[in-house]
Amino acid sequence: MTQRRKDPGSRQQDVAAYLMQVGTASAQDLADRFDVSLVTAHRDLDELARRGLVRKFHGGVTAQPSSVFESNVAYRRQLAVEAKREIARAAVTLIEPGMSVLFDDSTTTLELAELAADIDPLTVITNFAPIVSLLQGRRNVRLIALGGEYNESHDSFLGAPCHAAARSLHADLGFFSFAGVADGGVYHQEQEIVVTKRALLAVPGRRVLLVDHGKLGRTALHRVAELPEFERLVTDSGADPAAVGELTDGRVAVTVAAG
Repeated sequence: MTQRRKDPGSRQQDVAAYLMQVGTASAQDLADRFDVSLVTAHRDLDELARRGLVRKFHGGVTAQPSSVFESNVAYRRQLAVEAKREIARAAVTLIEPGMSVLFDDSTTTLELAELAADIDPLTVITNFAPIVSLLQGRRNVRLIALGGEYNESHDSFLGAPCHAAARSLHADLGFFSFAGVADGGVYHQEQEIVVTKRALLAVPGRRVLLVDHGKLGRTALHRVAELPEFERLVTDSGADPAAVGELTDGRVAVTVAAG
């Protein structure tokens, strides 16, 4: 049990951090843990849900994704970490010095950006705040940040200003990740993210799809694009090569990263 906090904002920050760690909890569990009434616990959860940090359900709350809700970026950064690193190590070989590269607002592309940061020279286009923070000030990187409306849950910039900026640019290569890949297409849960991803897909001449094996065969509410729009799918060593081949059906090249 933690010490009662007088400041609701500080307590809600602690509740959010706890949910990022455990994934799911009941409202009563949170009331007990943070030494508040059940009414106050629900009020905190309503605020966190309003900010898009968690998803409420009857009797509890979760930071985990569903077919219509994408998890907060802080929670997603804790998932499938080694798989994302394997994918990044395989994908970085596709980037050559002097290229212009687009990274979308996914935690998998963040892993890739960390490996690509030393490529000299490199032009990077992104709407993802963690990538902007990672690359700002590097003399070898020309950084183009796509502005827009800041989304706290995704830690990225979205909306019409972002789309307008994207339309004015062209990149050699783009890296994207989605909530699921199935039935010859890629999927995502949230309409606002879908619209922005479609705008970003128009920027690069070549597109690479980065997805860990847990997303293969999964769908979500919105079908965003078709697999043939990507020249390559890169996944981790946990993927079954036969299943990946059946999923892609020869329509896109596949790289299964080494473990």
